[in-house]
Amino acid sequence: MALILYLTRIQFDFGAVRQLPAECELAGMRRPLVVTDAGVRAAGVLQPALDALAGLPVAVFDRTPSNPTEAAVREAVQVYREQRCDGLVAVGGGSSIDLAKGVAIAATHEGPLKTYATIEGGSPRITAAVAPVIAVPTTAGTGSEVARGAIVIVDDGRKLGFHNWLLMPKAAICDPELTLGLPPALTAATGMDAIAHCMETFMSAAFNPPADGIALDGLERGWAHIERAMRDGGDREARRQMMSASMQGALAFQKGLGCVHSLSHSLGGADPRLHHGTLNALFLPAVVAFNAGAESVQRERRLERMAHAMGLTAPEELPFALRAMNARLGLPTGLAALGVTEALFDRVIEGALADHCHGTNPRLASADDYRAMLRASM
Repeated sequence: MALILYLTRIQFDFGAVRQLPAECELAGMRRPLVVTDAGVRAAGVLQPALDALAGLPVAVFDRTPSNPTEAAVREAVQVYREQRCDGLVAVGGGSSIDLAKGVAIAATHEGPLKTYATIEGGSPRITAAVAPVIAVPTTAGTGSEVARGAIVIVDDGRKLGFHNWLLMPKAAICDPELTLGLPPALTAATGMDAIAHCMETFMSAAFNPPADGIALDGLERGWAHIERAMRDGGDREARRQMMSASMQGALAFQKGLGCVHSLSHSLGGADPRLHHGTLNALFLPAVVAFNAGAESVQRERRLERMAHAMGLTAPEELPFALRAMNARLGLPTGLAALGVTEALFDRVIEGALADHCHGTNPRLASADDYRAMLRASM
């Protein structure tokens, strides 16, 4: 049986950040903890949110790492409790939003964070006591503002997913104005993250036609505008379209992801310095080629439909087009350029096989399949 859910409020427009007080009131949030990172604060992107929240007693945690960790969750929980906060407003990229979701769990539930991880059987342990979250994305990539999950590196070094509909932000404030001037490299990496989400969810075998339509439309928007957004940080239309592509890819998450994310979660846990969106971009060509052999992909003509959305003439062009786009965006040519060596392969494969995204790939990958995809991505 298919479960099809679209449950969150989305404020989408230039200047939407000004709706924060109204959304806090709707969520019953009177003393929010704003979760962000030092870069967002230093760039002045946090200030519009703080200005909007000027009428509320606000605490700020700005030490979110590039890959959120359980240690950072504990730090933020301490601030949350000391300041007697009753909810969280995440202002930043996927790391800040995911960290806020981790805090929402840890501030209201007992035990180590891994207790609530999906692959540990922890999803049902997340209760309605979870703190409310409002998400204000400042990049166009992860889509975590409209997702029921979060990714956090727990104390034992694993990069784990936490999933429950109670983690869905009470509201998503999608204000493209907050992404104006985002640096080209970050625009490229986060933009390819959004494109990977649209493609992986569309290829998933789960039956969800609304999600398919949303993901395919998001892919078309993202593919057509990512280069414009990278070249001109002030291109308002390109920024609007990329934020939409990011949001749409995550609205389709309920179909499940696949091997791109199994690999990037595992490798990102092994080396937290690596950017998630960049890894997704590098793994995407090999995974698309692997998925071409999936019965559901062939039956539903999924590669042909993606190729059409991307303006390509044949599905066989997809892996080459993706590699060419990565090159045009100035992303690394392969994993080797990031310092990854085959010495990590066994650890990465072990993690990928255990990842929550492994089982929703349209073609079940073996250890040998993952090894071949890693080699093809070097």
